[in-house]
Amino acid sequence: MQVHSQPQRQRLDAFRVAGLTARTSNRDESDPEAARIGELWGRFFGERIYEKLPQRADDARLYGVYSAYESDAAGAFDITAGVAVHSGPATVRIEGGDYLVFTGQGEMPQMVLAVWQAIWQYFETHPEIRRRYLSDFEAYSGPDQVAIHIGIL
Repeated sequence: MQVHSQPQRQRLDAFRVAGLTARTSNRDESDPEAARIGELWGRFFGERIYEKLPQRADDARLYGVYSAYESDAAGAFDITAGVAVHSGPATVRIEGGDYLVFTGQGEMPQMVLAVWQAIWQYFETHPEIRRRYLSDFEAYSGPDQVAIHIGIL
């Protein structure tokens, strides 16, 4: 498993993602009885949602989008498992702006959890870098590759 804990800074244009959405929190996700993210992805793949979405953009990646933050990492947020789309009513907007991009490669879901651990550690040791808490996202370019984008001020 490879986790790159030194992020790359990228400026991105806004785009939209459509798929399945659930409301959760980091506290809920640490409790197997309350966790929703694994179930959401299970439904996304089980129902083959990625094949059924209209207006799909020319982007083969799958996305896990974190949005509608209640406050910060301690509050509730929406998680959307989806694909990039041109438009549509049931979409979530990835805000344009500056992102720190953390990457990993290896077996799921352990690798993604390891990348998130690296992200938490990075922000603990770099308090001068502030998160926006507007939209963050995981971009999966293969079954064992992820780039996690964290919006920063």
